Amino acid sequence: MKEIRWHGRGGQGAKTVSQILAQINLREGKHVQSFPEYGPERSGAPVRAFNRIADEEIRIHSGVYKPSAAVVVDESLLDTENPAEGLKEDGTLIVNTKCSADEIRSRTGFTGTIVVLDANKIADDAGTGFPNIPMLGAVAASLGSELQVVEDEVRETMGGKLSKEILDKNLVALRGGYEAGKGVQVGS
Repeated sequence: MKEIRWHGRGGQGAKTVSQILAQINLREGKHVQSFPEYGPERSGAPVRAFNRIADEEIRIHSGVYKPSAAVVVDESLLDTENPAEGLKEDGTLIVNTKCSADEIRSRTGFTGTIVVLDANKIADDAGTGFPNIPMLGAVAASLGSELQVVEDEVRETMGGKLSKEILDKNLVALRGGYEAGKGVQVGS
């Protein structure tokens, strides 16, 4: 079973991409869970969202304390929280940052795999301004999901809420994040 913990701020879409990731894996025949955890519901407050993905039925119904991967949508959370807390030694830390993996390793003390991508720039270049979709792309790639399945789910989930132009921009951002996550393998 793979367990993923997302770290973001209210309004950045960590909960949304956690739900989309669950749907992607459901399409792939996996058993999934997706659930958020947050305190006072206000924009900008720290938010955590969680995924569990497995080939067999998931019987655990609690928070994720020893994730296979931690995903940091907002780099400022490295200063106020400890996203690497409980992360398995062979786990993966995926961070939206301009910093190098070595800089993130120095800041967090995490010794496992660190993937860095400038999801803010990817999103800005695509014209969306939201880093959650490139981060979703990176996570989906690192889990071995096929790009077409990921794109199909984003189209289905977001297509009715966004104009075609904005949806297409999100797909460009998704592909940029997916490229950054290729070649990375999230352990169990």
